[in-house]
Amino acid sequence: MNPRPVTIFTLGGTIAMAPPMDGGAGAMAPGTGGGVVPAMDADALCAAVPELSRVAAISTVNFRELPGAHLGLDDLVELARAIEAARDGGAAGAVVTQGTDTMEETAFVLDTVGDPEFPVAVTGALRHPGQPGADGPANLLAATAFAACGEAVGIGTVVVMNDEIHAAALVQKTHATRPSAFSSPGAGPIGFITEGRPRILSSPRARAHLALAALGGGGGPVALITIGLGDDGSLARLAGQGGYDGLVVDAMGAGHVPEAVADALAKVAQRLPVVLASRTGAGAVLAATYGFKGSESDLTARGLIRAGWLPGIKARLLLMLCLRAGHGRPAIRRAFADCAGG
Repeated sequence: MNPRPVTIFTLGGTIAMAPPMDGGAGAMAPGTGGGVVPAMDADALCAAVPELSRVAAISTVNFRELPGAHLGLDDLVELARAIEAARDGGAAGAVVTQGTDTMEETAFVLDTVGDPEFPVAVTGALRHPGQPGADGPANLLAATAFAACGEAVGIGTVVVMNDEIHAAALVQKTHATRPSAFSSPGAGPIGFITEGRPRILSSPRARAHLALAALGGGGGPVALITIGLGDDGSLARLAGQGGYDGLVVDAMGAGHVPEAVADALAKVAQRLPVVLASRTGAGAVLAATYGFKGSESDLTARGLIRAGWLPGIKARLLLMLCLRAGHGRPAIRRAFADCAGG
């Protein structure tokens, strides 16, 4: 059987990093402190993993050369369009390599605006190529195996790291540096890579979908704030006055805030969409269990939109995409309900 065609898009990140050189003497560039920076292009990454040719017919795109922390939503929308073009050009799947800092966000955006029938695997590394036990080559091979796998059709976008396959809506980076940094709290991986083959155990059902063609260039910034003990609402008030087009609140527990914050959020929600998420990282914002001022039922009665089980960083992205698509509040509520039971 001929290998299926897979396009690998490289964005930079630890998987493609090396110490910077000064241009010829082999010395590290001044001012870098010897820290690694993006350095390897797509061809160099693939050349380091010769086994790829046995898994798929590879084509490559050097899409960006950035740390994960430097990517923005414009980059991801453009990437989604490039992946769509690869699909239309005959690719059976795609792999995206990037920095792990924002990997769960990239996967979520691609899953939200992409074709769920087209497999996309986002991967990277926690250890750069110069470190002992570098995990990039194995992750790239595993991600390519997923993208080339016929059983992956209909799964949408996933994160493939450490031989685990995670759904885009569920996956989180839960450790700063370990190769096992990615997990899906409350759900677990939807599959594994065993002996080089993807083993898919379940398929994600909840998914918000926004047509890529409907995304305009509009939609201003969306703020994300986390509520802590004794918060007096100052940050919420500032966010409401700071030129933002939306606000996401990582509230306590199942969607609770202090009284002063509740009053501030109610005023902000009169002018722009405010989404209520939980800072816990797992579990859903409740709807009608608690009734005190600042509870989930009080806040939703004042106009806040429940994020369901989406964490704040993904709720922010979904709100930004909704605003780019020109959605009003009813459509935004539906998008959160469809994706995460909001």
